[in-house]
Amino acid sequence: QVQLVESGGGLVQAGGSLRPSCAASGGTFDRYVMGWFRQAPGKEREFVASISRSGGKTSYADSVKGRFTISRDNAKNTVYLQMNNLKPEDTAVYYCAAEVRLLTSVVVTTQEYDYWGQGTQVTVSS
Repeated sequence: QVQLVESGGGLVQAGGSLRPSCAASGGTFDRYVMGWFRQAPGKEREFVASISRSGGKTSYADSVKGRFTISRDNAKNTVYLQMNNLKPEDTAVYYCAAEVRLLTSVVVTTQEYDYWGQGTQVTVSS
């Protein structure tokens, strides 16, 4: 069973950048499809990005395409979310998630992920 710990959130001005990371332990990292989700106050948790086991396939929400990049380093058991040109509407708690998959794929729905981190706060000021 994998444990996930996010870090790297913070407060940034609109137009700035952040790079949260998610460190995994307790499992074989390259067996897991990884995802990033976010939840703003009063809203449901929503998909942000997903990356396949090898890193060769990615998927993004339309709202972040061209601004966010998901990546992973299987040697370090870590997944990253590079966030550029941040907007106030990106303000949320960001969660990473993991799901075991046998095939190369990405996972974009909340319900399909079995493992979640505790979240890291990202606040973008205008």
